[in-house]
Amino acid sequence: MAIKDRLNHVSLSRRQLLAGAAVGGGLVVAWWAWPRSYSPALQTGADEHLFGAWLTVAADGVVTVAVPQLEMGQGVTTLLPQIVAQEMGASWRQIAVATVPPSGAQANVPLAAEWAPLWSVLPDLADEPDSFLAERFARAGNFAATAEGSTLAAYEADCRAAGAAARAMLAMAAAERWGVSWEECEAEDGFILHGERRLRFGELAQEAALMTPPDPPPLRPQPPGERPLAGGFPGPGEFPRLDLPAKVDGTYLFAADIRLPGMVYASIRHGPVGLPELVGFDEAEAAGLGLVALVKSKRWIAAVADSWWRAERGLDRLALRFGGPGGVESEAIEQALDQGVRTGAALRIASIGDPDAILTGLDQVQRYDIAPAVHAAIETASATAHYADGRLELWIASQAPEATREAAAKAAGLSTSDVVLYLLGAGGSFDARLEKQHAIEIAQIAKEVGRPVQLTWPRAEEFKALPPRTPVALVLTARLSPGEERTPIAWRARLAMPATMREFGERLFANATPEAAMGRVADKSDALACEGAVPPYAIANIAVDHVPVPIELPTGLLRGNSAVYTGFATESFVDELAREAMRDPYLYRMTMLGHDERSAEVLRRATELGEWDGGGEGSRQGLALIRMEFGAASGSIACVAQAQMGEGGVRVARLSAVADIGRIVNIDIARQQIEGGLLFGLSLATGSSVSYRGGLPVSARLSDLGLPTLADAPEIVLDLVESDAEPFDPGELGVAVAPPAIANALFAATGVRFRRLPLLSEGL
Repeated sequence: MAIKDRLNHVSLSRRQLLAGAAVGGGLVVAWWAWPRSYSPALQTGADEHLFGAWLTVAADGVVTVAVPQLEMGQGVTTLLPQIVAQEMGASWRQIAVATVPPSGAQANVPLAAEWAPLWSVLPDLADEPDSFLAERFARAGNFAATAEGSTLAAYEADCRAAGAAARAMLAMAAAERWGVSWEECEAEDGFILHGERRLRFGELAQEAALMTPPDPPPLRPQPPGERPLAGGFPGPGEFPRLDLPAKVDGTYLFAADIRLPGMVYASIRHGPVGLPELVGFDEAEAAGLGLVALVKSKRWIAAVADSWWRAERGLDRLALRFGGPGGVESEAIEQALDQGVRTGAALRIASIGDPDAILTGLDQVQRYDIAPAVHAAIETASATAHYADGRLELWIASQAPEATREAAAKAAGLSTSDVVLYLLGAGGSFDARLEKQHAIEIAQIAKEVGRPVQLTWPRAEEFKALPPRTPVALVLTARLSPGEERTPIAWRARLAMPATMREFGERLFANATPEAAMGRVADKSDALACEGAVPPYAIANIAVDHVPVPIELPTGLLRGNSAVYTGFATESFVDELAREAMRDPYLYRMTMLGHDERSAEVLRRATELGEWDGGGEGSRQGLALIRMEFGAASGSIACVAQAQMGEGGVRVARLSAVADIGRIVNIDIARQQIEGGLLFGLSLATGSSVSYRGGLPVSARLSDLGLPTLADAPEIVLDLVESDAEPFDPGELGVAVAPPAIANALFAATGVRFRRLPLLSEGL
């Protein structure tokens, strides 16, 4: 493919990103991943030599690293190559990146284990990362989804092993030339060294690729990473992001940037939520607009023209009519959640101690409500496809590329092997690109049109057709200890909401329609949707109950996921309990953190960084703590927010945060992810929600969502804790901690407690 071919024509640059996709041909043995053979995802060009599943080395010294994950701003096309480069001893100036299609050699086994309840009939046997069932499922199904901050857990070990194996093979080739033992050789800055002798990687690549690597590969004593300086700031940038220069100069290819000879453009209309079936339209009204085609499905209609704008205007004139059970109304959703949280039958998700024996009607009780929220990525759903001679080529940004490929194949009536998927970058996603509806649509459109065609959803269609984050009604109950401390000795979280993660799983793994997915899980418990409901504090008796509530609104994942609503409720409730006990909210939390030194440390340091003064009346300061886990890794963040009510709504002046994410692989990326997460959390605190009338979202544009502008962006002060713990992905932490910290600050500023997200949606 042309994108990948650029590798052969580009000069070495520390700021060059080379991305591409590969298909067909040969076999590759993943020595360090799985004892079997796979079709190679990483292809070799002229004078390039394959070193296992993860990298090639060219005669000119370029080391190309395979990245099986979607780059959507989180920096994966820098993180994984950095791990390989550090372990291999390569110079950062010689590293290139090839974004590769899914392969069993690069499966995301930890995420398959995490999501076992969504695909396995025996989830208890498949929910550990070392589970044979999870590994078999992930590798056999080419499961390489990008989600849940799983990249390091899934791929760091393999990338280290790949780099170490390549380093050993290069050393073996050099040792043969020099007549020495390969173990005596070193690798540094793209050279193999032995005393005063040195050879470049490129000079050794052809011979080295034929060597058999040691098993296990000889890993370096220290894993890849960077150490923060005082104040959490990075040192000199050893590993600048590889994707940024191309994004700055406009040459980076996002899904909407593809241009093919003879390409036409499509826009689309979907039915309102609850009215999904196309029942009529006036095709004559579009006459004279020069449309190439109208492509009709049971649930949508697309117009194809020589420009997207012409296709869009043609759809406006069709007088479309949709039918179905009835358009979804926000009032009905809220009534269903209200009834569910009050009287619905609950299913126990988690239990510690004996909370039911301790909690009574005299306990502290508070309710919190979460509105649906949309993704609002810069780039709406976009994909390009070309169908010819029984073969479909698909250019798309997808967080679940193999599931997307399979869905497109089914939609076009093809076998999966007849679909070639080229994975492109996403202009933001926030988990929107886990959905694959636009891939199904473009496959059907391309087959009917018979020429290259690009589909781009209008913003209003994205708000309508893309499942939002679920709404939730959440009640917390606590029994407090006697005496001065007044901390919880028993705690219950009761969450009324649809089984949103199971519903998403039906769409992803079973290719179900939104309506079918909701029907299949309507009465099911959903532990994944309740994650984070167990507080991070030492409470002896805890219960988490899920009340499944069908709401007729498809729901899905959104950045931060369940930690946003469970964290908002938990940290708001703890703040209320502290103030009820007339105690400093910081000291109140610290009393309950003796079991968790890492969380206690980030909380202590955050109060110092944010100049915490007790959060008293009029202080405009609020505090929150979030702890997350994925597999064996965990991360903690504490934030002091300074906020008040101002002209136009909430004004956040400053967010001071301290995070412990274990060993930090790339400090710049960690800071970018946490700072960006704090701003995303601010957007969830002040806007991003939608309401529905007649099945249509009332908001149709970004400007309708109340998103913070540049002028609304607060000062952000961030400190990172130096740690040797397992690395934890930082992308979700800031998202979850910002809303409760801001809500608690507003209480300190105004004396008014906001118990709904977005914060001002219930009024003052």
